[in-house]
Amino acid sequence: MAPAPADASSSPDRPQGRRWRRSVAIAAGVALIVQAGLFGQHIERRANLIAPPPTRILYDRHGAFIAQIGEASVSGNAAGRRIDYGFWPLENPPDRIVRATLALEDRRFAQHPGVDPIAVLRALWRRFEKGDRSGASTIAMQVARMQEPAPRTLYSKVGEAATALALTLRYGREAILAQYLRLAPYGNGSHGIAHAARFYFDKPAQDLSWAEITLLSSVPQSPTRLNPLRPLGLARAIRRGHRALDELGRQGVISSAELSLAHRQLAALQPQPAPRRPDALHVVLRYENLLKREASAGSAELRPRATIDLDLQRRVTALARRYLAIWRSQGAGQVAVMVVERETGAVVAALGSNDYGGGDAGALDFTKAQRSPGSALKPFIYALALDRGVIRPSDILADLPEGASGINNADGHFLGPMLPRQALANSRNVPAINLIRSIGLETSFRFLRALGLHDVDAPADSFGASMAIGSLPTTLERLVRAYGALANDGVLRDLVWFEGSQTPPSTRAMSMDAARLVTSFLSDPNARLPSFPRYGPLEYPFPVAIKTGTSQGYRDAVTIAWSPQYLIGVWLGRADAGTMTRLSGASSAARLAHAVLLQLHKTRAGDLDDSGFAPPPGRAPVELCLFGGRRSLGAARGGCGQTLTEWLRPEEIPPEEEIVVSPDGPSRLRIPASQRAWARAAGYRVADEGPMGEESRLSIVSPENNSRIWRNPDAPAALSRIALKAVVEPRSAEVVWYVDGEPFATADPDKPVFWPLQKGAHQFQLRLPLQPGRSKTVRITVE
Repeated sequence: MAPAPADASSSPDRPQGRRWRRSVAIAAGVALIVQAGLFGQHIERRANLIAPPPTRILYDRHGAFIAQIGEASVSGNAAGRRIDYGFWPLENPPDRIVRATLALEDRRFAQHPGVDPIAVLRALWRRFEKGDRSGASTIAMQVARMQEPAPRTLYSKVGEAATALALTLRYGREAILAQYLRLAPYGNGSHGIAHAARFYFDKPAQDLSWAEITLLSSVPQSPTRLNPLRPLGLARAIRRGHRALDELGRQGVISSAELSLAHRQLAALQPQPAPRRPDALHVVLRYENLLKREASAGSAELRPRATIDLDLQRRVTALARRYLAIWRSQGAGQVAVMVVERETGAVVAALGSNDYGGGDAGALDFTKAQRSPGSALKPFIYALALDRGVIRPSDILADLPEGASGINNADGHFLGPMLPRQALANSRNVPAINLIRSIGLETSFRFLRALGLHDVDAPADSFGASMAIGSLPTTLERLVRAYGALANDGVLRDLVWFEGSQTPPSTRAMSMDAARLVTSFLSDPNARLPSFPRYGPLEYPFPVAIKTGTSQGYRDAVTIAWSPQYLIGVWLGRADAGTMTRLSGASSAARLAHAVLLQLHKTRAGDLDDSGFAPPPGRAPVELCLFGGRRSLGAARGGCGQTLTEWLRPEEIPPEEEIVVSPDGPSRLRIPASQRAWARAAGYRVADEGPMGEESRLSIVSPENNSRIWRNPDAPAALSRIALKAVVEPRSAEVVWYVDGEPFATADPDKPVFWPLQKGAHQFQLRLPLQPGRSKTVRITVE
């Protein structure tokens, strides 16, 4: 008899199947719990009210639009970057804006907790019954989406709904609505109703009319399709605005009279044209950096006023381009100009290059580029020398080969002894080099740093005395700021870029006395003779102090000029630091500065202002002889030839002398020994001897002590030599040169003696023949 089949309920596989299903259920439950936890963490992270930094709308000093300074953000659908504008906070949104926004976007806002179940069911019914994809997003859901954009999937919708619930629970309805009004897109890059009110109607949101409010409130539904700056988009936005007005009327928010007026106004409404950025991109970029710096410091000004005058900026740009076109044939490639109000330090124009988008590295801002200033640092050396008592206005400086140490003047000539006024106004190199040596390299270097002309940490010896004539690089902006101290009685302050902005306290960089004296030197047309002729680009029909600079090889041409009203800086050169064809500061940059200043002062042909800069206090004007700095009884009658008016303190005024010009030449002069050779060559009759019994003082001016000289073995013997130069005061008929302790030559002390270079260490001394008197020993090394 066959065995009966086993009962299925007693199968050994059945418990194993139950255990497997239980494990799957547990795993699914754990996964669901984990997923719910992760989703909760995701919602917790999203449930915060955040917004990008607010956009600044920058205006010039007269209220003309310059630019919006927005934040770059990653595009939602591409790897590129875009600039979004707006995000202005709106404290206590006006009730009219709130009502219009809710009428279009979320009519049940006050009843639901962030998600509107009725709207969700209505949207589902329309989707399945009619295929209509109408939205069900509430204000809170839109805030969640705007804060973290994502693809429009079911999962994203669920996330937005959960985030909306959490946001409403955490912050409340009023905060959610304020956040919406700050983030909502209003087209053309504008976000937030406060920014949109300024962008489209140039008024604060509180001043918007019902027509303007309903027009703007209609845009966020589709900012591209309802773009108010395009005719078709404006027509669509107006139609939607009419519907919003009708809903507001139905709700009793707006009276029938107001409704009728609003409909009429809306039908004729035209937003203002989109503001256009001016052709001043360097200015915009500079202000972008300044505003970001201020934002990081907590500044909340959303509509800052720049000190820039856009009309003046355009005129300066046109002049600069016109003049640069003239000089291109001589190798000029770029130009930069800065114009500053002298009393306030406010920058009213700043041209960084000829054209930002053009060639020759136009994207570089050459007001910030490190370039050689040429002779433009000399006035600061003179101011320092005056303050330290190294020179007085009545002293005589020597523009002579003796003591020049290889330094030459731009014109290749030496003008001889001259007053400091004439030495600076003529921009002579040798007096400036000698002054910086007398002051001290380190002292001069620190003074130029204190003026903000450089921030170099290298030792002063790296630049040497030639820092006075261009070896120390600086920028046009630094130059203009430092010259502000000369133009404002020695007070140094930062340049001002914003109207009403707080700047660091000003500091005294030099005395009023030194600043006004240097200004007087640089504004004296007669003192510029003979290097700069009268009635050229350095002369104006109103008082102007001016200094030019030309770097080695004509690589840079610089001019700084100031009147009682304006301070201007001009640079001309090449982006590659190449040479130009004899374009000096006086022949090029000064001409552009001249044209700009005449426009600034609105000067017409024939205008003449005979006023001048304020004189140094405690000083009186005194006529001094151009040569020798003496004061002649007959100066007014030409007794000593040309004179200059100098401002002297009572103790500095020299006594009047009777100066008589002899029939056979200039008057007989007693002058310093270092200048006697030049005086004889110039035709002056020099008093040879000093008072009887006066002890002679001997010194060697060339070669310099402890100098190192390299001898070229291939050079002809006639060129392989150095000049030995002496100063003997009072003058002696002859001196004896000793080399390495042995007599080398007997010579006239006013004439150089040439010694053939010999390798090794050598000593030089000067002695008087057959009588006491010797100089200090000078040691050199020849290699």
